[in-house]
Amino acid sequence: MTVEMQFAGLGLAQPLLRAITDAGYTTPTPVQVKAIPLVLAGGDLLAAAQTGTGKTAGFVLPILHRLQATAAQINGASRPGRPRCLILTPTRELAAQVEESVRTYGKHVPIRSMVMYGGVGIQPQIAQLRKRVDILVATPGRLLDHAGQRTVDLSGVEILVLDEGDRMLDMGFIYDIRRILALMPKQKQSLLFSATFSDDVRALAATLLINPASIDVSPRNTAAELVQQTVHLVKKEQKRDVLSHLIRVNAWQQVLVFTRTKHGANRLAEKLEKDGIAAAAIHGNKSQAARTRALAQFKAGEVPVLVATDIAARGLDIEELPHVVNFELPNVAEDYLHRIGRTGRAGSAGAAVSLVDSEEIQFLRDIEKLLKRPIERVALEGFVPVERTGSERAAEDERRASRTSRNDRPHRDRQPGKGARPASEALSTRERNGNRRNETPGNRTASSRDDSRGIRPRAIAADDGRGSRTRHVRRDETPRHLRRDEAAGNRAHHIHRDEAQPNRTHRPPRDPAAGNGAHPVWRDEVDDNRAQAAGESHAPDNMSEAARHQAQAQPALFSPKPQQRRRG
Repeated sequence: MTVEMQFAGLGLAQPLLRAITDAGYTTPTPVQVKAIPLVLAGGDLLAAAQTGTGKTAGFVLPILHRLQATAAQINGASRPGRPRCLILTPTRELAAQVEESVRTYGKHVPIRSMVMYGGVGIQPQIAQLRKRVDILVATPGRLLDHAGQRTVDLSGVEILVLDEGDRMLDMGFIYDIRRILALMPKQKQSLLFSATFSDDVRALAATLLINPASIDVSPRNTAAELVQQTVHLVKKEQKRDVLSHLIRVNAWQQVLVFTRTKHGANRLAEKLEKDGIAAAAIHGNKSQAARTRALAQFKAGEVPVLVATDIAARGLDIEELPHVVNFELPNVAEDYLHRIGRTGRAGSAGAAVSLVDSEEIQFLRDIEKLLKRPIERVALEGFVPVERTGSERAAEDERRASRTSRNDRPHRDRQPGKGARPASEALSTRERNGNRRNETPGNRTASSRDDSRGIRPRAIAADDGRGSRTRHVRRDETPRHLRRDEAAGNRAHHIHRDEAQPNRTHRPPRDPAAGNGAHPVWRDEVDDNRAQAAGESHAPDNMSEAARHQAQAQPALFSPKPQQRRRG
Protein backbone atom coordinates (compact mmCIF):
# COMPACT_ATOMS: atom_id res chain seq x y z
CA MET A 1 0.00 0.00 0.00
CA THR A 2 1.48 3.38 -1.01
CA VAL A 3 1.81 6.40 1.22
CA GLU A 4 -0.69 8.36 -0.92
CA MET A 5 -3.37 5.73 -0.41
CA GLN A 6 -2.79 5.74 3.34
CA PHE A 7 -3.06 9.52 3.76
CA ALA A 8 -5.64 9.75 1.00
CA GLY A 9 -7.92 7.70 3.19
CA LEU A 10 -7.91 10.62 5.62
CA GLY A 11 -9.40 12.93 2.99
CA LEU A 12 -6.39 15.16 2.27
CA ALA A 13 -5.93 16.99 -1.03
CA GLN A 14 -3.53 15.80 -3.69
CA PRO A 15 -1.01 18.70 -3.32
CA LEU A 16 -0.67 17.86 0.37
CA LEU A 17 -0.11 14.19 -0.42
CA ARG A 18 2.75 15.16 -2.74
CA ALA A 19 4.32 17.25 0.02
CA ILE A 20 4.02 14.34 2.46
CA THR A 21 5.77 12.09 -0.04
CA ASP A 22 8.54 14.66 -0.55
CA ALA A 23 9.04 14.84 3.24
CA GLY A 24 9.67 11.09 3.34
CA TYR A 25 6.82 10.04 5.62
CA THR A 26 5.55 6.52 5.15
CA THR A 27 2.52 6.17 7.39
CA PRO A 28 0.34 8.41 9.55
CA THR A 29 0.76 8.25 13.32
CA PRO A 30 -2.13 7.33 15.64
CA VAL A 31 -2.76 10.96 16.61
CA GLN A 32 -2.85 11.97 12.94
CA VAL A 33 -5.30 9.20 12.10
CA LYS A 34 -7.69 10.39 14.82
CA ALA A 35 -7.19 14.17 14.65
CA ILE A 36 -7.16 14.88 10.90
CA PRO A 37 -10.77 13.75 10.20
CA LEU A 38 -12.07 15.68 13.21
CA VAL A 39 -10.33 18.89 12.17
CA LEU A 40 -11.58 18.50 8.58
CA ALA A 41 -15.12 18.23 9.99
CA GLY A 42 -14.81 21.79 11.36
CA GLY A 43 -15.48 21.15 15.07
CA ASP A 44 -13.45 22.08 18.16
CA LEU A 45 -10.88 19.55 19.32
CA LEU A 46 -9.04 18.74 22.54
CA ALA A 47 -6.13 16.41 21.75
CA ALA A 48 -3.66 14.86 24.18
CA ALA A 49 -0.72 13.20 22.46
CA GLN A 50 2.64 12.08 23.71
CA THR A 51 5.59 14.23 22.70
CA GLY A 52 7.14 13.14 19.42
CA THR A 53 4.08 11.44 17.94
CA GLY A 54 3.52 13.92 15.09
CA LYS A 55 0.76 16.03 16.58
CA THR A 56 2.02 19.13 14.70
CA ALA A 57 1.18 17.51 11.38
CA GLY A 58 -2.08 16.40 12.96
CA PHE A 59 -3.42 19.96 12.80
CA VAL A 60 -1.24 21.55 10.09
CA LEU A 61 -2.33 19.16 7.34
CA PRO A 62 -6.11 19.51 7.79
CA ILE A 63 -5.80 23.30 8.21
CA LEU A 64 -3.94 23.56 4.91
CA HIS A 65 -6.62 21.41 3.28
CA ARG A 66 -9.46 23.64 4.50
CA LEU A 67 -7.73 26.94 3.60
CA GLN A 68 -6.62 25.87 0.13
CA ALA A 69 -10.16 24.73 -0.73
CA THR A 70 -11.42 28.33 -0.48
CA ALA A 71 -8.17 30.15 -1.32
CA ALA A 72 -9.33 31.12 -4.83
CA GLN A 73 -12.47 32.79 -3.47
CA ILE A 74 -10.82 34.50 -0.49
CA ASN A 75 -7.56 35.75 -2.02
CA GLY A 76 -9.27 38.35 -4.14
CA ALA A 77 -11.06 39.90 -1.17
CA SER A 78 -8.32 39.35 1.44
CA ARG A 79 -6.72 42.32 3.14
CA PRO A 80 -3.06 42.65 4.20
CA GLY A 81 -2.31 41.67 7.79
CA ARG A 82 -5.61 39.79 8.20
CA PRO A 83 -4.80 36.09 8.79
CA ARG A 84 -7.37 33.33 8.38
CA CYS A 85 -5.66 30.95 10.82
CA LEU A 86 -3.83 31.80 14.06
CA ILE A 87 -1.50 29.31 15.79
CA LEU A 88 -0.29 30.31 19.27
CA THR A 89 2.78 28.70 20.84
CA PRO A 90 4.47 29.32 24.22
CA THR A 91 8.08 29.63 22.95
CA ARG A 92 9.88 31.18 20.01
CA GLU A 93 11.58 27.93 19.04
CA LEU A 94 8.27 26.10 18.86
CA ALA A 95 6.76 28.91 16.79
CA ALA A 96 9.61 28.73 14.28
CA GLN A 97 9.31 24.94 14.11
CA VAL A 98 5.54 25.00 13.51
CA GLU A 99 5.87 27.64 10.77
CA GLU A 100 8.56 25.52 9.12
CA SER A 101 6.15 22.57 9.11
CA VAL A 102 3.51 24.79 7.50
CA ARG A 103 5.90 25.70 4.69
CA THR A 104 7.03 22.08 4.29
CA TYR A 105 3.52 20.66 3.93
CA GLY A 106 2.09 23.65 2.08
CA LYS A 107 4.73 24.16 -0.60
CA HIS A 108 2.34 22.97 -3.34
CA VAL A 109 -0.68 25.07 -2.26
CA PRO A 110 -1.20 28.87 -2.57
CA ILE A 111 -1.06 29.48 1.18
CA ARG A 112 1.18 32.13 2.73
CA SER A 113 2.45 31.79 6.28
CA MET A 114 4.35 34.01 8.71
CA VAL A 115 6.04 33.52 12.08
CA MET A 116 5.92 36.24 14.73
CA TYR A 117 7.78 36.29 18.06
CA GLY A 118 9.72 38.65 20.31
CA GLY A 119 13.43 39.07 20.76
CA VAL A 120 13.86 40.41 17.21
CA GLY A 121 13.08 43.68 15.47
CA ILE A 122 9.42 44.45 14.94
CA GLN A 123 9.80 46.49 11.72
CA PRO A 124 10.48 43.50 9.42
CA GLN A 125 7.36 41.84 10.82
CA ILE A 126 5.33 44.99 10.15
CA ALA A 127 6.61 45.04 6.57
CA GLN A 128 5.58 41.40 6.14
CA LEU A 129 2.11 42.11 7.55
CA ARG A 130 1.56 44.63 4.77
CA LYS A 131 1.19 41.63 2.48
CA ARG A 132 -1.35 38.83 2.46
CA VAL A 133 -0.98 36.36 5.36
CA ASP A 134 -3.12 33.23 5.53
CA ILE A 135 -1.55 31.39 8.49
CA LEU A 136 0.05 33.34 11.34
CA VAL A 137 2.19 31.46 13.90
CA ALA A 138 2.94 33.67 16.90
CA THR A 139 3.76 33.90 20.57
CA PRO A 140 1.16 35.77 22.67
CA GLY A 141 3.37 38.67 23.76
CA ARG A 142 4.54 39.85 20.36
CA LEU A 143 1.07 39.30 18.88
CA LEU A 144 -0.39 41.70 21.44
CA ASP A 145 2.34 44.21 20.59
CA HIS A 146 1.22 44.18 16.96
CA ALA A 147 -2.42 44.32 17.96
CA GLY A 148 -1.69 47.41 20.08
CA GLN A 149 -0.07 49.08 17.07
CA ARG A 150 -2.93 47.93 14.82
CA THR A 151 -0.56 46.27 12.38
CA VAL A 152 -2.49 42.98 12.51
CA ASP A 153 -6.22 42.37 12.14
CA LEU A 154 -7.62 39.28 13.88
CA SER A 155 -11.23 39.86 12.90
CA GLY A 156 -10.94 37.41 10.02
CA VAL A 157 -9.57 34.40 11.96
CA GLU A 158 -11.43 31.24 11.03
CA ILE A 159 -9.27 28.67 12.88
CA LEU A 160 -7.48 29.10 16.22
CA VAL A 161 -4.87 26.60 17.42
CA LEU A 162 -3.33 26.54 20.90
CA ASP A 163 -0.23 24.36 20.58
CA GLU A 164 1.25 23.11 23.84
CA GLY A 165 -1.76 24.66 25.51
CA ASP A 166 -1.03 23.31 28.97
CA ARG A 167 2.40 24.94 28.90
CA MET A 168 0.92 28.29 27.92
CA LEU A 169 -1.58 28.12 30.75
CA ASP A 170 1.09 27.05 33.24
CA MET A 171 3.30 29.96 32.14
CA GLY A 172 0.53 32.45 32.89
CA PHE A 173 -0.52 33.18 29.31
CA ILE A 174 -4.18 32.72 30.14
CA TYR A 175 -4.69 36.49 30.49
CA ASP A 176 -2.98 37.16 27.15
CA ILE A 177 -5.06 34.42 25.54
CA ARG A 178 -8.27 36.02 26.78
CA ARG A 179 -7.20 39.39 25.37
CA ILE A 180 -6.46 37.75 22.02
CA LEU A 181 -9.79 35.92 22.04
CA ALA A 182 -11.55 39.26 22.48
CA LEU A 183 -10.02 40.44 19.19
CA MET A 184 -11.31 37.46 17.20
CA PRO A 185 -14.82 36.55 16.05
CA LYS A 186 -16.79 34.23 18.29
CA GLN A 187 -17.68 31.92 15.43
CA LYS A 188 -14.46 30.02 14.70
CA GLN A 189 -12.91 26.60 15.02
CA SER A 190 -10.69 26.16 18.11
CA LEU A 191 -8.11 23.39 18.55
CA LEU A 192 -6.09 22.67 21.70
CA PHE A 193 -3.12 20.32 21.27
CA SER A 194 -0.71 19.34 24.01
CA ALA A 195 1.48 16.54 25.25
CA THR A 196 -0.13 16.27 28.69
CA PHE A 197 -3.28 17.53 30.40
CA SER A 198 -3.78 17.87 34.13
CA ASP A 199 -7.31 17.89 35.51
CA ASP A 200 -7.10 21.66 36.14
CA VAL A 201 -5.99 22.32 32.57
CA ARG A 202 -8.82 20.19 31.21
CA ALA A 203 -11.31 22.20 33.25
CA LEU A 204 -9.85 25.46 31.97
CA ALA A 205 -9.81 24.22 28.39
CA ALA A 206 -13.53 23.51 28.70
CA THR A 207 -14.10 27.25 29.08
CA LEU A 208 -12.10 28.03 25.93
CA LEU A 209 -13.58 25.34 23.65
CA ILE A 210 -17.20 24.81 22.65
CA ASN A 211 -18.37 21.19 22.72
CA PRO A 212 -14.94 19.87 21.76
CA ALA A 213 -14.19 16.35 20.62
CA SER A 214 -11.52 14.75 22.78
CA ILE A 215 -8.83 12.30 21.75
CA ASP A 216 -6.13 10.70 23.88
CA VAL A 217 -3.85 8.42 21.93
CA SER A 218 -1.73 7.45 24.93
CA PRO A 219 -2.15 7.34 28.74
CA ARG A 220 -1.68 10.68 30.36
CA ASN A 221 1.74 11.63 31.79
CA THR A 222 3.64 8.58 30.50
CA ALA A 223 7.19 8.61 29.19
CA ALA A 224 8.21 7.28 25.81
CA GLU A 225 8.58 3.53 25.93
CA LEU A 226 11.65 3.56 23.69
CA VAL A 227 13.63 5.87 26.03
CA GLN A 228 16.07 4.08 28.33
CA GLN A 229 16.12 5.97 31.63
CA THR A 230 18.97 5.75 34.16
CA VAL A 231 20.05 7.64 37.27
CA HIS A 232 23.57 8.33 38.57
CA LEU A 233 23.75 9.33 42.25
CA VAL A 234 26.61 11.82 42.53
CA LYS A 235 27.68 14.71 44.74
CA LYS A 236 26.58 18.15 43.69
CA GLU A 237 30.12 19.48 43.30
CA GLN A 238 31.09 16.52 41.09
CA LYS A 239 28.29 16.82 38.52
CA ARG A 240 30.28 18.84 35.98
CA ASP A 241 33.20 16.42 36.08
CA VAL A 242 30.82 13.45 35.82
CA LEU A 243 29.15 14.93 32.73
CA SER A 244 32.51 15.51 31.02
CA HIS A 245 33.49 11.94 31.92
CA LEU A 246 30.29 10.45 30.44
CA ILE A 247 30.64 12.41 27.19
CA ARG A 248 34.27 11.40 26.66
CA VAL A 249 33.99 7.73 27.73
CA ASN A 250 30.79 7.02 25.80
CA ALA A 251 31.86 9.15 22.81
CA TRP A 252 28.53 10.97 22.68
CA GLN A 253 28.29 13.01 19.49
CA GLN A 254 24.98 14.76 20.19
CA VAL A 255 23.59 15.32 23.69
CA LEU A 256 21.03 17.78 25.02
CA VAL A 257 21.70 18.80 28.64
CA PHE A 258 19.04 20.42 30.84
CA THR A 259 19.76 22.71 33.79
CA ARG A 260 17.39 24.42 36.18
CA THR A 261 18.75 28.00 35.93
CA LYS A 262 20.08 30.27 33.19
CA HIS A 263 23.32 31.06 35.02
CA GLY A 264 23.83 27.36 35.65
CA ALA A 265 23.55 26.72 31.91
CA ASN A 266 26.21 29.34 31.17
CA ARG A 267 28.60 28.00 33.82
CA LEU A 268 28.18 24.42 32.63
CA ALA A 269 28.85 25.36 29.00
CA GLU A 270 32.00 27.22 30.06
CA LYS A 271 33.15 24.21 32.09
CA LEU A 272 32.70 21.86 29.14
CA GLU A 273 34.63 24.26 26.89
CA LYS A 274 37.53 24.21 29.38
CA ASP A 275 37.46 20.41 29.27
CA GLY A 276 37.83 20.49 25.49
CA ILE A 277 34.18 19.69 24.68
CA ALA A 278 32.42 22.11 22.34
CA ALA A 279 29.19 23.32 23.94
CA ALA A 280 26.63 26.10 23.56
CA ALA A 281 23.98 27.43 25.94
CA ILE A 282 20.40 28.39 25.11
CA HIS A 283 17.99 30.09 27.52
CA GLY A 284 15.70 33.09 27.91
CA ASN A 285 18.48 35.65 28.48
CA LYS A 286 20.06 34.86 25.13
CA SER A 287 19.08 36.95 22.14
CA GLN A 288 16.93 35.28 19.54
CA ALA A 289 19.78 35.39 17.03
CA ALA A 290 22.12 33.62 19.47
CA ARG A 291 19.47 31.00 20.29
CA THR A 292 18.77 30.31 16.62
CA ARG A 293 22.48 30.07 15.81
CA ALA A 294 23.21 27.69 18.70
CA LEU A 295 20.28 25.46 17.78
CA ALA A 296 21.31 25.37 14.12
CA GLN A 297 24.89 24.42 15.03
CA PHE A 298 23.61 21.67 17.32
CA LYS A 299 21.31 20.22 14.66
CA ALA A 300 24.11 20.32 12.09
CA GLY A 301 26.48 18.48 14.41
CA GLU A 302 28.94 21.37 14.68
CA VAL A 303 28.38 21.58 18.46
CA PRO A 304 27.97 18.17 20.16
CA VAL A 305 26.53 19.52 23.45
CA LEU A 306 23.64 21.94 23.83
CA VAL A 307 22.96 23.15 27.39
CA ALA A 308 19.43 24.46 27.84
CA THR A 309 16.83 25.38 30.40
CA ASP A 310 13.25 24.15 30.22
CA ILE A 311 12.58 26.70 27.47
CA ALA A 312 13.89 24.04 25.07
CA ALA A 313 11.90 21.19 26.62
CA ARG A 314 8.89 22.03 24.47
CA GLY A 315 8.79 22.02 20.71
CA LEU A 316 12.38 21.19 19.79
CA ASP A 317 12.22 18.57 17.07
CA ILE A 318 15.72 17.18 16.56
CA GLU A 319 15.76 14.14 14.35
CA GLU A 320 17.16 11.02 16.02
CA LEU A 321 18.54 12.82 19.07
CA PRO A 322 20.29 9.98 20.91
CA HIS A 323 20.94 11.34 24.41
CA VAL A 324 19.30 13.67 26.93
CA VAL A 325 20.96 14.48 30.27
CA ASN A 326 19.17 15.98 33.26
CA PHE A 327 22.05 17.82 34.89
CA GLU A 328 19.53 19.00 37.46
CA LEU A 329 16.10 17.46 37.98
CA PRO A 330 13.16 19.78 37.34
CA ASN A 331 11.02 21.03 40.22
CA VAL A 332 7.85 19.81 38.48
CA ALA A 333 7.67 16.12 37.68
CA GLU A 334 5.73 16.69 34.44
CA ASP A 335 8.63 18.72 33.04
CA TYR A 336 10.77 15.58 33.24
CA LEU A 337 8.51 13.97 30.63
CA HIS A 338 8.96 16.87 28.23
CA ARG A 339 12.72 16.84 28.70
CA ILE A 340 13.19 13.17 27.90
CA GLY A 341 10.59 13.49 25.15
CA ARG A 342 13.23 15.21 23.00
CA THR A 343 14.72 11.74 22.37
CA GLY A 344 13.03 8.54 21.27
CA ARG A 345 10.91 10.41 18.72
CA ALA A 346 9.23 8.92 15.64
CA GLY A 347 10.01 5.35 16.65
CA SER A 348 13.77 5.83 17.20
CA ALA A 349 15.50 4.70 20.39
CA GLY A 350 16.98 7.14 22.88
CA ALA A 351 18.59 7.39 26.31
CA ALA A 352 17.89 9.74 29.21
CA VAL A 353 20.50 10.08 31.98
CA SER A 354 19.85 11.98 35.22
CA LEU A 355 22.55 13.20 37.62
CA VAL A 356 20.96 13.31 41.07
CA ASP A 357 22.48 14.62 44.30
CA SER A 358 21.21 14.27 47.86
CA GLU A 359 19.11 17.45 47.63
CA GLU A 360 17.15 16.13 44.64
CA ILE A 361 16.02 12.81 46.07
CA GLN A 362 12.51 14.12 46.68
CA PHE A 363 12.26 15.33 43.08
CA LEU A 364 13.31 11.86 41.94
CA ARG A 365 10.61 10.25 44.07
CA ASP A 366 7.96 12.55 42.60
CA ILE A 367 9.06 11.59 39.08
CA GLU A 368 8.97 7.88 39.89
CA LYS A 369 5.53 8.33 41.42
CA LEU A 370 4.35 9.96 38.19
CA LEU A 371 5.88 7.19 36.07
CA LYS A 372 4.51 4.55 38.44
CA ARG A 373 7.79 2.68 38.36
CA PRO A 374 11.34 3.18 39.69
CA ILE A 375 14.18 4.44 37.51
CA GLU A 376 17.25 2.25 37.36
CA ARG A 377 20.21 3.41 39.47
CA VAL A 378 23.55 2.86 37.74
CA ALA A 379 26.95 3.17 39.41
CA LEU A 380 29.64 5.17 37.65
CA GLU A 381 32.52 3.10 36.33
CA GLY A 382 36.00 4.46 35.84
CA PHE A 383 35.22 7.90 37.24
CA VAL A 384 37.91 9.43 39.45
CA PRO A 385 36.95 12.68 41.20
CA VAL A 386 39.12 15.58 40.09
CA GLU A 387 40.77 17.46 42.93
CA ARG A 388 40.13 21.16 42.63
CA THR A 389 42.97 23.62 42.97
CA GLY A 390 43.09 26.26 45.66
CA SER A 391 42.07 29.01 43.24
CA GLU A 392 39.05 26.98 42.04
CA ARG A 393 37.92 26.35 45.60
CA ALA A 394 38.34 30.05 46.45
CA ALA A 395 36.32 31.05 43.37
CA GLU A 396 33.52 28.64 44.31
CA ASP A 397 33.46 29.94 47.90
CA GLU A 398 33.29 33.50 46.57
CA ARG A 399 30.34 32.66 44.34
CA ARG A 400 28.50 31.07 47.25
CA ALA A 401 29.16 34.11 49.44
CA SER A 402 27.90 36.46 46.74
CA ARG A 403 24.58 34.60 46.65
CA THR A 404 23.95 35.36 50.32
CA SER A 405 20.74 37.32 50.73
CA ARG A 406 20.82 40.83 52.10
CA ASN A 407 18.21 39.85 54.63
CA ASP A 408 20.55 37.25 56.07
CA ARG A 409 23.33 39.72 56.71
CA PRO A 410 23.80 40.83 60.36
CA HIS A 411 22.45 44.21 61.46
CA ARG A 412 24.87 47.05 62.08
CA ASP A 413 23.93 47.19 65.76
CA ARG A 414 24.74 43.50 66.09
CA GLN A 415 28.11 43.77 64.34
CA PRO A 416 30.69 45.86 66.24
CA GLY A 417 32.68 48.10 63.97
CA LYS A 418 32.98 51.60 62.64
CA GLY A 419 29.87 53.62 63.37
CA ALA A 420 28.09 50.71 65.10
CA ARG A 421 27.03 50.26 68.71
CA PRO A 422 28.70 47.64 70.84
CA ALA A 423 26.51 44.64 71.54
CA SER A 424 26.14 45.70 75.17
CA GLU A 425 24.76 49.13 74.18
CA ALA A 426 22.49 48.05 71.32
CA LEU A 427 19.06 49.63 71.56
CA SER A 428 15.83 48.42 70.12
CA THR A 429 13.93 50.50 67.59
CA ARG A 430 11.29 51.35 70.19
CA GLU A 431 13.94 52.59 72.62
CA ARG A 432 15.62 54.73 69.99
CA ASN A 433 12.32 56.27 68.91
CA GLY A 434 11.35 56.88 72.51
CA ASN A 435 14.61 58.65 73.26
CA ARG A 436 14.24 60.87 70.23
CA ARG A 437 10.69 61.84 71.17
CA ASN A 438 11.79 62.83 74.67
CA GLU A 439 14.72 64.90 73.43
CA THR A 440 14.50 68.64 72.76
CA PRO A 441 17.07 70.95 71.17
CA GLY A 442 18.13 72.04 74.62
CA ASN A 443 18.57 68.70 76.35
CA ARG A 444 20.19 66.60 73.60
CA THR A 445 23.50 65.18 74.61
CA ALA A 446 26.49 64.16 72.56
CA SER A 447 25.65 60.50 73.00
CA SER A 448 22.20 61.02 71.45
CA ARG A 449 23.35 62.93 68.43
CA ASP A 450 22.99 61.56 64.95
CA ASP A 451 26.70 61.07 64.43
CA SER A 452 26.66 58.22 66.97
CA ARG A 453 24.49 56.35 64.49
CA GLY A 454 26.87 57.03 61.64
CA ILE A 455 24.70 59.67 59.90
CA ARG A 456 26.60 62.25 57.90
CA PRO A 457 26.02 65.84 59.13
CA ARG A 458 24.34 68.22 56.73
CA ALA A 459 25.76 71.46 55.41
CA ILE A 460 24.23 74.96 55.48
CA ALA A 461 25.42 78.35 54.22
CA ALA A 462 26.91 80.76 56.74
CA ASP A 463 28.94 84.00 56.67
CA ASP A 464 32.02 84.71 58.76
CA GLY A 465 32.83 88.12 57.31
CA ARG A 466 34.71 86.75 54.31
CA GLY A 467 31.65 85.99 52.20
CA SER A 468 29.35 82.97 52.09
CA ARG A 469 30.94 79.62 52.75
CA THR A 470 29.78 76.14 53.70
CA ARG A 471 30.27 74.63 57.10
CA HIS A 472 29.09 71.37 58.63
CA VAL A 473 26.61 71.44 61.49
CA ARG A 474 25.08 68.74 63.63
CA ARG A 475 21.53 67.70 62.87
CA ASP A 476 20.52 68.35 66.44
CA GLU A 477 21.45 72.07 66.15
CA THR A 478 18.42 74.31 66.09
CA PRO A 479 18.00 76.14 62.75
CA ARG A 480 18.72 79.82 63.10
CA HIS A 481 15.29 80.92 61.96
CA LEU A 482 13.77 78.88 64.82
CA ARG A 483 16.05 80.07 67.62
CA ARG A 484 14.34 82.01 70.40
CA ASP A 485 15.35 85.50 71.39
CA GLU A 486 15.94 85.10 75.12
CA ALA A 487 15.60 88.84 75.79
CA ALA A 488 12.40 89.31 73.80
CA GLY A 489 10.91 86.00 74.88
CA ASN A 490 9.58 85.21 71.44
CA ARG A 491 10.86 83.95 68.11
CA ALA A 492 12.99 86.30 66.09
CA HIS A 493 11.83 87.30 62.62
CA HIS A 494 12.67 84.92 59.81
CA ILE A 495 16.10 85.36 58.22
CA HIS A 496 17.71 83.64 55.31
CA ARG A 497 20.48 81.14 55.98
CA ASP A 498 22.83 83.17 53.81
CA GLU A 499 23.62 85.99 56.22
CA ALA A 500 25.40 88.02 53.53
CA GLN A 501 21.94 88.92 52.11
CA PRO A 502 19.72 89.48 55.12
CA ASN A 503 16.86 91.07 53.15
CA ARG A 504 16.20 87.86 51.15
CA THR A 505 13.69 86.66 53.67
CA HIS A 506 10.90 84.18 54.06
CA ARG A 507 7.78 86.32 54.14
CA PRO A 508 5.62 86.00 57.26
CA PRO A 509 1.94 87.11 57.34
CA ARG A 510 1.22 90.68 56.17
CA ASP A 511 1.31 93.50 58.70
CA PRO A 512 -2.24 94.47 59.82
CA ALA A 513 -0.93 97.94 60.76
CA ALA A 514 -0.33 98.73 57.10
CA GLY A 515 -4.00 99.57 56.68
CA ASN A 516 -6.59 98.54 54.15
CA GLY A 517 -5.94 99.30 50.52
CA ALA A 518 -2.17 99.72 51.01
CA HIS A 519 0.39 97.83 49.03
CA PRO A 520 1.28 94.59 50.91
CA VAL A 521 4.18 95.41 53.20
CA TRP A 522 6.01 92.67 55.06
CA ARG A 523 6.98 92.84 58.68
CA ASP A 524 10.69 92.50 58.00
CA GLU A 525 10.53 95.31 55.44
CA VAL A 526 8.91 97.66 57.93
CA ASP A 527 11.46 96.83 60.62
CA ASP A 528 14.37 97.31 58.22
CA ASN A 529 13.16 100.64 56.86
CA ARG A 530 12.33 102.00 60.31
CA ALA A 531 15.76 101.06 61.46
CA GLN A 532 17.34 102.68 58.43
CA ALA A 533 15.36 105.90 58.96
CA ALA A 534 16.54 106.08 62.55
CA GLY A 535 20.13 105.51 61.46
CA GLU A 536 20.16 102.08 63.01
CA SER A 537 21.22 98.77 61.56
CA HIS A 538 18.60 96.54 60.05
CA ALA A 539 20.80 93.49 60.59
CA PRO A 540 19.75 90.77 63.05
CA ASP A 541 21.42 90.53 66.45
CA ASN A 542 22.91 87.11 65.84
CA MET A 543 25.03 88.18 62.84
CA SER A 544 28.80 88.39 62.89
CA GLU A 545 30.45 91.80 63.20
CA ALA A 546 31.73 91.88 59.60
CA ALA A 547 28.33 90.91 58.24
CA ARG A 548 26.70 93.61 60.40
CA HIS A 549 28.84 96.34 58.80
CA GLN A 550 28.02 95.01 55.36
CA ALA A 551 24.32 95.02 56.13
CA GLN A 552 24.45 98.61 57.45
CA ALA A 553 26.05 99.80 54.22
CA GLN A 554 23.54 97.97 52.06
CA PRO A 555 20.31 99.91 51.25
CA ALA A 556 16.94 98.37 51.88
CA LEU A 557 15.79 96.17 49.03
CA PHE A 558 12.13 96.87 49.69
CA SER A 559 10.40 100.19 50.43
CA PRO A 560 6.77 100.78 51.29
CA LYS A 561 4.79 101.92 48.29
CA PRO A 562 2.76 105.09 49.01
CA GLN A 563 -0.96 104.80 48.86
CA GLN A 564 -2.35 106.24 45.63
CA ARG A 565 -5.35 108.53 45.73
CA ARG A 566 -8.36 107.20 43.88
CA ARG A 567 -9.52 109.47 41.05
CA GLY A 568 -13.05 110.61 40.43
